[in-house]
Amino acid sequence: MKHLVLPLLPLFMAFRLGAQSAPFVPDHGITSPFHQAHVGEILFSAQALPATAYVASAFAPSQVFTPKSSLFMTVFLGTSLTNALHALAPDATAEELTQRGNFQFTFLVDQQPVYVSNLHPGAPYAALKHAETVWHKPLVNNETATSWWSQSLWNRFLAAGGEKALRTGPHLLRVEIRPYLHTTRLLVGPPLAAGQVTLVVKPPVIDPNTIRLRSLAPYPGLPVSRAHLDTAKIKALKANIEAGVFKAITSVVVLKQGQLLVEEYFQGATRATRHDPRSVGKSFASTLTGLAIADGFLRNEFQPLRDFYDMPQYPHYTPAKARITLSELLTMRSALAGNDEEADSPGNEEHMYPTSDWVRFALSLPVDSVKPRGQWAYFTAGAILLGDVLEHRVPGGLEAYADRRLFRPLGITDYRWQYTPQHVANTAGGVQLRALDFAKYGLLYQNGGRWQGQQLLPAAWVAKTLSHQVALPHRVKEYYGYLFWNKTYHVQGKSYETYYCAGNGGNTIFVFKDQPLVVVVTATAYGASNAHAQVDKMMTDFILPAVLGTRPRKPGRAAAPPRPRASQRRYVR
Repeated sequence: MKHLVLPLLPLFMAFRLGAQSAPFVPDHGITSPFHQAHVGEILFSAQALPATAYVASAFAPSQVFTPKSSLFMTVFLGTSLTNALHALAPDATAEELTQRGNFQFTFLVDQQPVYVSNLHPGAPYAALKHAETVWHKPLVNNETATSWWSQSLWNRFLAAGGEKALRTGPHLLRVEIRPYLHTTRLLVGPPLAAGQVTLVVKPPVIDPNTIRLRSLAPYPGLPVSRAHLDTAKIKALKANIEAGVFKAITSVVVLKQGQLLVEEYFQGATRATRHDPRSVGKSFASTLTGLAIADGFLRNEFQPLRDFYDMPQYPHYTPAKARITLSELLTMRSALAGNDEEADSPGNEEHMYPTSDWVRFALSLPVDSVKPRGQWAYFTAGAILLGDVLEHRVPGGLEAYADRRLFRPLGITDYRWQYTPQHVANTAGGVQLRALDFAKYGLLYQNGGRWQGQQLLPAAWVAKTLSHQVALPHRVKEYYGYLFWNKTYHVQGKSYETYYCAGNGGNTIFVFKDQPLVVVVTATAYGASNAHAQVDKMMTDFILPAVLGTRPRKPGRAAAPPRPRASQRRYVR
């Protein structure tokens, strides 16, 4: 899209000097002498810093940069973003400015432009756009598990050429920040802040000879497996994860024939850690829908929205919208104008989260007049509607029903829901479990809905769920079931079809069709463009080759055979 860069240098200089006497909206102003001395600058550090630590020695002009390094940026502005946007459109309200504008980031490596990104208007929040004049955010954070928009920005930069540009050796990374605003065209103002840091990039050192695998112990409902395992492959995988080649992985669990074969944790996680797998939780909405039908609280998945809502009261009413079925929400084929993969889509999830009523947001969407009937599009708000239907149809509400009919029968007692603004359990992706409990959930599906001899979930529902309900557009031989994905891995000349739950960051529960395997990977690479690609690499190069053999393990042997030869494998997307 063509854009207009406005000649606002005099105004920018006023921002730098902190001389704007009457800002459009009140902001924090100049917060300290250090801030005053560095207005218009971006400074970089290798660790998170509290505001009290903003001194010259805390920021470095260069740092050694490995896959395990962190990189934080601290931005010193002369005025807030909203005030800068006001200069681009003086007649717009503050609300209009925050809804249509944000920061534009430009990344340069060795003085060559690599990536330009206009941040989605939804992040940071409007209140921060109004007030903040100093902010500190991670670009890379290997210290703790975080999921800031700035980390997603960095991952997009890497995918757009940054990873290639930051090859081994010293490189000058420069970041520039400008305000942008969408009106009838894209308006871009002058730089609000800029800064650079020299990154001395070093490759990881990987030595599987130093790796020891975790000793396995039974878990309620999951005995230890004695099946064959190529432990050299799992050691090499663990070495790559610990070296930061595969990033932000927190656990890897493998069940074979319903027994525990691999269990490894990273980033400080343990067997007791509850993981946040984001949209993996959508699959639980499918499970609970099947249970509600089996229990008679829903007739079937073909019931239309008009059975549950007074559809004419919502904007953009049409009979076609009222006829949308639960099945169409389960398969993401509804006629609603919602596509999370298109930023401008009315129903994009980023437009939903700031609203006070997510259900009303979804039901108020227009019907997409362009999309062919039945075409698949990823649509988070549809999963919210399923959860709301369940909340009002099952006795005691969705959360109590899930505990009674799913979690307790599986022996899952330590879990946590996130909630919608109406305090309904968030079926868009808000359930946190231990990695082994996610494995139990996958095993339930691999066993056709049976758990410890009892038919917990109807086999017919499992069969519908794990089926090719719709082909995924722009993907070869990949499909979608009832809030489950499907694809086929190719390893050593053979094909292995799997259904799987997937969530932002690389979180996955794999249920293999023709192999007695359930694989769980949890991760915190939220927003990373290669988060799922690296899990695919882990599966094809390490996990599946390690567990597909048939030679039995000798009774009583721990999962630690002779050491493998050292490997220097490095994963590059």
